[in-house]
Amino acid sequence: MKRLAVLSGAGVSKESGINTFRDSGGLWEQYPVEDVASIEGWYRNPGLVLDFYNARRKDIQHKEPNEAHRIIAALEKDFKVTVITQNIDNLHERAGSSDIIHLHGEITKARGEHSLQPVYDIGYNDIRLGDKDSRGEQLRPHIVWFGEPVPMIEKAAEVVSQCDILLVIGTSLAVYPAAGLVGYVRNGVPVYLVDPAPITLGYKHYTQIQDVATAGMRRFADIARNLK
Repeated sequence: MKRLAVLSGAGVSKESGINTFRDSGGLWEQYPVEDVASIEGWYRNPGLVLDFYNARRKDIQHKEPNEAHRIIAALEKDFKVTVITQNIDNLHERAGSSDIIHLHGEITKARGEHSLQPVYDIGYNDIRLGDKDSRGEQLRPHIVWFGEPVPMIEKAAEVVSQCDILLVIGTSLAVYPAAGLVGYVRNGVPVYLVDPAPITLGYKHYTQIQDVATAGMRRFADIARNLK
C-alpha cells in the first residue's frame, strides 16, 4: 500500500465555516493576530488569549467536517495516509482520519504554560485564569503560537521524506516551517496541490488542482484511483 502524506491548512476547514486571520487582513475575529496568537500576546494579556480560545473552542464544537475532510479519511481504504495539519480544529479526526500530526497544536487540549507535558484533553470546556495543571502551572491552550518552536515538525518531515505521494490542500505554503516540508519530498515523488489560488513550487513533479477544498478533493479522488 502506497504512503500518502496529506499536508492540510486552513482552506480545508474553510467550507466548514471556520475562518482564519488571513481571511481578514491579519485580524482573527477582529483581534490583531499578535495579541491572540503569539507568545508575547500571552505574556501581555493571558486573560484575553484564554477568552479568545474559549470562544473558538465553543465555535468549533458546532462545526462539522466537510466533504474534503471525509474524502481524505476515505483515502485510507487504498493508501497508508498520514495527515499533517496546520489546523488546530478536530475536523480531520471527526471525519474519520486515524493518523494525524497536529503541527500547531489542538484547541481541545491544554497544558501548563511553561511545559509541553502533560497534555490534558479538555474537550470544549473553558480554560480560566487560575486553572492549574498537576504541578501548579497556569493552564494554557495546547497551541503553537507565533514565536514558539514547532515540536512536531521533525516527525512531519520524516513522514514527507518517506511518502510515495504528497497532497497539499488548503495552504498557500507561505508559513514556515510547515511550508518547508515540501522540500523533504524525494525526487520524483508526485506532489498534488489543491488550492483556489495559483501556487508555484520549485519542484517539477507537481500538479495543481486550482479549486476549493471540497471540489478539489473530488477531483483528486478521481486521480487517486490511478495512483494506487
